[in-house]
Amino acid sequence: MRSRSLSLTAVLLSASLLLAGCGGSDEEKDEPKADTPAVVEPQTWPLTGLEAEEGKDVALTRPVFVVKIDNSGKAGAQVGLSKADLVFEQMVEGRTTRLAAFFHSKAPGVVGPVRSMRASDIGIVSPVGAQIVTSGAAGQTIDRVRKAGITFHEEGAAGFYRESSRSAPYNLMANLKDLAKAEEIEATRPDDYFAWGTAADLPAGKPATSLRANFGNHTTAWSFSNGGWVNETSNAAQGDEFAATNVLVLRVKVRDAGYKDMAGSSVPESIYEGKGDATLFHDGKVIEGTWTKDGLDGAVTLEAGGKELKVPAGKTWVELLPAVDAELTFAP
Repeated sequence: MRSRSLSLTAVLLSASLLLAGCGGSDEEKDEPKADTPAVVEPQTWPLTGLEAEEGKDVALTRPVFVVKIDNSGKAGAQVGLSKADLVFEQMVEGRTTRLAAFFHSKAPGVVGPVRSMRASDIGIVSPVGAQIVTSGAAGQTIDRVRKAGITFHEEGAAGFYRESSRSAPYNLMANLKDLAKAEEIEATRPDDYFAWGTAADLPAGKPATSLRANFGNHTTAWSFSNGGWVNETSNAAQGDEFAATNVLVLRVKVRDAGYKDMAGSSVPESIYEGKGDATLFHDGKVIEGTWTKDGLDGAVTLEAGGKELKVPAGKTWVELLPAVDAELTFAP
């Protein structure tokens, strides 16, 4: 009998423990489950679409600087161009060209030679609220740039200096590190300049391994090599060239800016708003489409075949090529 009593006690004890384990206490019931780790989207640079290094914040305390750089052989070698995120080439007087180089992800110590800005720059810099680094401008241009609410920096501002080994007017250089310190802003990420994508987003296109953009008295020639586009007519110092992932040709209307330069030549103004033909060169092929831009400060939209055309992430060189009396040629 004692043995049966002990066995019954053991059974009851086991049942009691099992019920306690199934029921649990109120404290155990209320205990929250571990949260699923949030997926962190990689940060991308607004002027290239490229992913930033891990831990790098793309909201910076310096503005986007657009440096006006001479593009003539007589000016001597261009410095700092390899550090630019995005470059625009625009026609100036005499149907030659000048560069508007965007610096955001990097602020190099030396950039130049720095030359004067044009009214065309208003539409170029406004989409990302950039500030212009310039040697100056005609009075009419300065008035228009100010009315557009664009900040510009000229000789006498932090970071500007004259390089003794060069002759004027091709000896004005800018230290963007010094200028950035003087122009600190609240940490900000500008808007993306283009809708960025990948090569997989592109339509089929056609083979193209070389192109020539003829402005009249200057032709910029490009060739596709080792996965990128090489500027065969670059004036950059050796090893300091802009390594283009994309070359984007935007056909624009051109009008007389309403004044002449010191040599008496009429100054053209590229109208970077409205719409026009667009030709994108990437990875040895060409895609033809159109561009639209609502106002000088509007964002640029590209289309091909009735669909949005995304620019593959990377460094992009934009040719603002006149729609009339300028030639674009390319070959497989």
